[in-house]
Amino acid sequence: MEKIIETSECKNCKNNFHITDWDMNFYKKMEVPLPTFCANCRQMRRLAFRNERYLYHRKCDLCQKNIISVSPPDTKLKVYCVDCFWSDKWNETDYGIDFDFSKNFFEQYALLKARVPHLALYGRDNFNSDFVNLSGYNKNCYLIFAGEYNEDCQYGTQVIKCKDCLDNFDCFESQNCYECIDISKCYEVFFSENCRNCNSSMFLFDCRGCAECLFCTNLRNKKYCIQNHQYSKEEYLKYKQTLIEMLKQGQIEAISEKFEKLKKSAVYKNLWSENNENSEGNYLFDSKNCLDCYDLSYGEDCKFVYTGFKTKDCMDVCHTTEAEMSYEGTSIGYHSYNVKFMFMSWTSSNCEYGYQCANCTDAFGCVGLKHKKYCILNKQYTKDEYQNLRQKIIEHMKKTKEYGEFFPINLSQYCYNETLANDYFPLKKEEALSLGYNWKDKENKEYLPQKFEIPKNIEDVKEEIINEILSCKTCGRNFKLNFKELNFHKRFSLPISHFCPDCRQLNKLGKRPKRNLIQRECAKCGTGIKSAITDSSINKIYCEKCYLAGI
Repeated sequence: MEKIIETSECKNCKNNFHITDWDMNFYKKMEVPLPTFCANCRQMRRLAFRNERYLYHRKCDLCQKNIISVSPPDTKLKVYCVDCFWSDKWNETDYGIDFDFSKNFFEQYALLKARVPHLALYGRDNFNSDFVNLSGYNKNCYLIFAGEYNEDCQYGTQVIKCKDCLDNFDCFESQNCYECIDISKCYEVFFSENCRNCNSSMFLFDCRGCAECLFCTNLRNKKYCIQNHQYSKEEYLKYKQTLIEMLKQGQIEAISEKFEKLKKSAVYKNLWSENNENSEGNYLFDSKNCLDCYDLSYGEDCKFVYTGFKTKDCMDVCHTTEAEMSYEGTSIGYHSYNVKFMFMSWTSSNCEYGYQCANCTDAFGCVGLKHKKYCILNKQYTKDEYQNLRQKIIEHMKKTKEYGEFFPINLSQYCYNETLANDYFPLKKEEALSLGYNWKDKENKEYLPQKFEIPKNIEDVKEEIINEILSCKTCGRNFKLNFKELNFHKRFSLPISHFCPDCRQLNKLGKRPKRNLIQRECAKCGTGIKSAITDSSINKIYCEKCYLAGI
């Protein structure tokens, strides 16, 4: 149980927040001052530096090839394609500047950030995967975001160690899965949520170890079940074929409505968490001593970690893989150690206030640095020079009240509504501008009308559809199918979606609980519980004891 040491007022939202003994010990270990923002405002500020999905066509400013980038063509920044950025055609220390103690740190950092070339897309060691961002070690993937170690996957977010999966959110170690949310170790599972170790099934909610099941909730280790009733193999296969025929005929909306109603009657565990020790959060798995963490697997001694994999001794970190001893960072990892106030940086140690730094050690206030050591504002120093100057800069930053704060929002090159901050903390344009964020207005352009009518039966869809321009039923945006996507739909008799990839992603995100816990009562025993579920139409929310007893 944490002990409250003091209470502070958030500089951003003006709400009070607590500093606990756990927090205090971590701050001392990391040698940082107490935060001035509450946890939610700290998360919001970090996420405003992460653009996952807004991609633009432009030219590389070095090789002049046409590329895809997170930076639009009208940006004032210099942008290099992946090959040029990681090449030896330029030297990042050529942009180094001396630190001026008459100015504040963030002012000087802004000048450096504006000068150094920026990476077009963020990732590590992706093969034949030109349209993936903030992802690493992917092969033959397309429009994968925040994903690692995948092969032949398309249209996914938070997809890890998967193969041949399409249109999933938070999908782990699975194969041949489609339109799923929060699944792991599944095979040929479609239109399902919160499932583990299931295969050859559709429309499942909170099932484990099930095979050949349809429209089921809260099942464990069952086979040939429909709406939680047991059937013979022959009866089941007959019903399944009827369902497949309905999907072939494009009746997905009616079927999905049936599934949504079924979910309302299911038993909900107060927190979607498993195999944890002394931990609290949602979508938290195989973790130990982790508090207020979300979308984290294999974490240890962490707090306020959002979307992480294999983290230890981390606090206030968003989107990290394989990191230890990290504080106030986003998009960091791949064996990073002791990094503070970093974003878009990988495989580095003992680094602070950096952006796009990779394989670096002992660097402070650097941009685009690669395989370097003892650098400050991209300028090279000896070990003794670095250590002395670094300490002086930190003391200077403490006087200007900069040290201990993540980068101010004016240093984000993205508009608020382009970033993940707007997904998790949605604002209207006027609200964002009043808080100092930039905003990108929708392009004033007309989308092309869809002249091609998609056949209702997937068997009638011909390969020529990949040449057609389609229109999203929600936002009107044009999109196209590719051959691999079409082949997946045909192979599993799945209907073609009438929605663009972005609207499909937002729909899945909207089905997940928010990253906040509220006080509720167990619907079975009345015990006070914490839950991320705020939907008042969901009545059967159980504490862990009652949930396990009833499953």
